Amino acid sequence: MRRLALDHLTAVDAGPLELMDLAASAGCQAVSLFLHPLSVLPQMPVFDLVADSAARAQCVARRDALGLQIDLAYPFTLAGATDPEGFVPALAAAAALGAFGINVLVYDRDLDRRVGRLTRLAQLARDHGLVTAVEFFPASQVRSLSDALTLVEAVDAPGLGVNVDLLHLVRCGEGVAALGKASAGRLVYGQLCDGPLDCPAEARDREAAFERLAPGEGQLDVAGFLAAMPSVARLSVESPLGQALEAGVSRTDRVARAVAGARKALSYEVV
Repeated sequence: MRRLALDHLTAVDAGPLELMDLAASAGCQAVSLFLHPLSVLPQMPVFDLVADSAARAQCVARRDALGLQIDLAYPFTLAGATDPEGFVPALAAAAALGAFGINVLVYDRDLDRRVGRLTRLAQLARDHGLVTAVEFFPASQVRSLSDALTLVEAVDAPGLGVNVDLLHLVRCGEGVAALGKASAGRLVYGQLCDGPLDCPAEARDREAAFERLAPGEGQLDVAGFLAAMPSVARLSVESPLGQALEAGVSRTDRVARAVAGARKALSYEVV
């Protein structure tokens, strides 16, 4: 069975150390984590793995004690006023944690500037030994898999690829069949979840950040997604179960539910 990481959004109310404990208890081999919280995720506790070297050291020690790896580090967002050089401390922190790569969202409206700044960020990440994964998101300026592949091909930097979130793939209107457009090596990461086939436009931001289902609980083509993703692409379960959180279901139980769904989907995968 393929390796599986626990994404921070699945246990959004956990700090980095607890996230690792939850991942290990659920049988995951890795985590993808935030280096610091975002205001749009008020459930996330306060921590700062960029500025707090002691907290980073604790994470490394816990990672090693549990035999885990760290996949993607968040958040790295390119907006109109973003200077990629400003990410150097965060890149250094991600590298110190032993992360595989960084996850990048792009909100810059200027195409030429997007290409230039992503080129520079990918170079800086590579200098720190990190892969750069561009995540398309319908509310961003890289709205679809096609947009992400076009941008990545325009930059054409070593260690640059696309993170494919199954929910975003469906909500952007392309679907699993679009994965066949990608050239070899461009799809470096995949995120598993589930949900209804459609969602009202006004509810989609909340759905993405807070209101997903565990794999197998909805109508998305999880099996088709797994079959179409390259076998070398890393996978995580990113299934924030917001209703369960609001109902007081424990982090342990929410993570167990999400991981069990992902494992069941993976057990049906043809290898």
